[in-house]
Amino acid sequence: FHIHFGFWKIRDWLLGLFLGCSGLADRQQKLAQLMARLQKISEEYNLAVFVTNQMTADPGAAMSFQADPKKPIGGNIIAHASTTRIYLRKGRGELRIAKI
Repeated sequence: FHIHFGFWKIRDWLLGLFLGCSGLADRQQKLAQLMARLQKISEEYNLAVFVTNQMTADPGAAMSFQADPKKPIGGNIIAHASTTRIYLRKGRGELRIAKI
């Protein structure tokens, strides 16, 4: 969904923009271009940019005995363009855990 607040634009699920891209290389290239534009706008106007990235189960991670076998859908493109990452997960009951 989109929400507009004056100069602010909030878009949930960044990768939803690239559902129609034909292949992985095309999608990664367009995502990298978008992340570069967001970084440029952020620096030019001294703004904070907040991007969400959906997580998915990684069946191969269970073989390597990782504690949390999930991986981000955006992959390395979003990871390398981000300066700070916060990993949120559900704890017991109403508790939420944030890992920076």
